Amino acid sequence: MSTVKLWSDAEAEADPRVKAVFDDIRATRKSDFVNNFWRGLANQPDLLAATWERLKAVMVAPGALDPLTRELIYIAVSTVNGCSYCVHSHTAAARAKGMTDAQHGDFLAVVGMAMQTNGLVTAMQIPVDPEFQVG
Repeated sequence: MSTVKLWSDAEAEADPRVKAVFDDIRATRKSDFVNNFWRGLANQPDLLAATWERLKAVMVAPGALDPLTRELIYIAVSTVNGCSYCVHSHTAAARAKGMTDAQHGDFLAVVGMAMQTNGLVTAMQIPVDPEFQVG
């Protein structure tokens, strides 16, 4: 259960700041769906707007990484951070951006391998090889 109120569309319509962000979410995503994360952030309209603008800059604006790669990175970080909501929402976004079952399987294999080797190297406190030092 949420710790904050999730705004309805009617409530969002009544607050011009929230309405503007919800309208932009719909337009950007070409969907009428506004997910619960944004509905919870609506309780703080300034944070809602700032978070949406930052997310668009990182996840939507053209860049060196393609949209599917960005989603896969988001899923990996969300997994490490234990954010089930984000794992689910960004897996759905990755599928919408063309992720296949085979790609998802390979992705999970890489995440699992990284988690295993990260855990081992951390437990053993292996020093970083000089050849791997950047800068």
